[in-house]
Amino acid sequence: ARFHGNPRSGRWELPGPRPPLAAMFADGPVAGADVESLWRSARSARCEAKTCQTGKISTAETAVQSHTSRDAGVQTDQSKDAVQDFQQEAQVDYASLLSFLQRVEDAVIKELNKNWKSRAFDGFEVNWTDQNETVLCLHTLSYPEAQDQNLHVTSVSWNATGSVVACSYGRLDSGDWSTEKSYVCTWNLDRRGLNPQRPDLVVDVPSSVMCLAFHPSQPSLIAGGLFSGELVVWDTSRTEDPVIWRTGMTDDTHTDPVYQVNWLPDAKHRNHARLLSVSTDGKILVWREERDGRLALAEGFAMVAQQMPRSAQLKKFAWGEAAVGVTSLSFSHFDPRVFVVGVEGGYCLKCSTAAETLALHRTGSSVPLRAPAELAFSPHGGPVYSVSCSPFHRQVLNLFLSCGTDGQVHLHSMLQTQALVSLQLSKKYLFCVRWSPVRPLVFAAASGEGNCCQHFCSTGNVHLFDFEKSSQKPAVSIKQAAGECPVYCLEFNIKQTRLLAAGDAAGTVKVWQLSSDFTEQGPREVNHLEQLASEITD
Repeated sequence: ARFHGNPRSGRWELPGPRPPLAAMFADGPVAGADVESLWRSARSARCEAKTCQTGKISTAETAVQSHTSRDAGVQTDQSKDAVQDFQQEAQVDYASLLSFLQRVEDAVIKELNKNWKSRAFDGFEVNWTDQNETVLCLHTLSYPEAQDQNLHVTSVSWNATGSVVACSYGRLDSGDWSTEKSYVCTWNLDRRGLNPQRPDLVVDVPSSVMCLAFHPSQPSLIAGGLFSGELVVWDTSRTEDPVIWRTGMTDDTHTDPVYQVNWLPDAKHRNHARLLSVSTDGKILVWREERDGRLALAEGFAMVAQQMPRSAQLKKFAWGEAAVGVTSLSFSHFDPRVFVVGVEGGYCLKCSTAAETLALHRTGSSVPLRAPAELAFSPHGGPVYSVSCSPFHRQVLNLFLSCGTDGQVHLHSMLQTQALVSLQLSKKYLFCVRWSPVRPLVFAAASGEGNCCQHFCSTGNVHLFDFEKSSQKPAVSIKQAAGECPVYCLEFNIKQTRLLAAGDAAGTVKVWQLSSDFTEQGPREVNHLEQLASEITD
């Protein structure tokens, strides 16, 4: 028999009788049983709520470079022995060097003196600009009010910086010049918003302005010669009252129109300059500045027919008509005492400021006038309108150009009376000729062909001549205006050497940009010019 019970309580009982086996395994319906799942609740009790994103990652910013740095050479350190060897190699034997320099000193000085005296590269400047074979019109400047009065551009001038161009308005044909109002206008070509028909400065002048000249070193000062015979100096920096000096109408003033003014250095006062004026009354006058705003006569010269050189076969006029009208003047670049003038009789005359002979001139003057003419050159077929001395040619020949109403340009040497070259550039008039400031073989001339009803109404051209290309015809002829309009004046820009200004009878000033062909000096151009002159002379 088996006992069953609780061992811990010590109670043991005999088991009851077992049920029959059939009863134990009989079929019968029983009630359904529900078993509650506990794994979800147990899992939720053990786990925290989670999202699909991982937990926050902690970050910190740090420089990509280390906090400390060191400089190290790429080359290995030299040993002390190597440094000592290098220092020994760099030592100079000063005694031997001094001996060598003393031996070659004379030879070096001799060569330097030869280079200093050499003229092989006179006037030569390297031009790094691109080659350009065209001539372009950069600006067409005008003052409409002057054009409405049918005034001509009588003169043009560049200021000392080369950035400002000025023109004078007047009349070069028939009309009552003395009472006609005229103007002086300036344009700054470097200014932004340049208006070609609105000058930066307009000065009203009661008489026709026949000529202009900017001061060579003071950019705001400009001198003008009037039809009335007066000289006026304006300060363009003063807009209200720009007149600072004037001659006024005195016994010393010219009695005919002033056709040219030049600034001259004052030998006694370096900071001052004197003014030279030229007129068809036959007088060449030099003026000095006075504190009261006057220009006072300092010295003067008179061209009188009776005192002309014998080579000038001018008619000996009566005493009342003895003056020889002067139209133009140019100083030699090699001798400040020598100058050339063109006169109405067709001659060019070599003159000197050192002349001592008094002029046979009857009109009263505060200073005695002298007779400067020394030599007369072969004449043109009519009045000479312009002369220009070469700025390059050495004193061996002293060349100059002249032009006039015969349409010819003459190339002269001051050493002989006959012209070296005579070029027929125009059928009628040539009003102006200027030598290039950078090319010894280049010059420009202003023309106006034709004549109708005593007015110069013709087609005007600017002729650019290059002796290197041809000694007989212009290299380029530029048409200044579309209508019949002569060109009266032109000037090269000394500072901006590719610019050339030309004024015409239509009242316009055109600024031309020259190609490198006319501004880049070739090798030995001066020698070429000498050779050309020598061949012609021979």
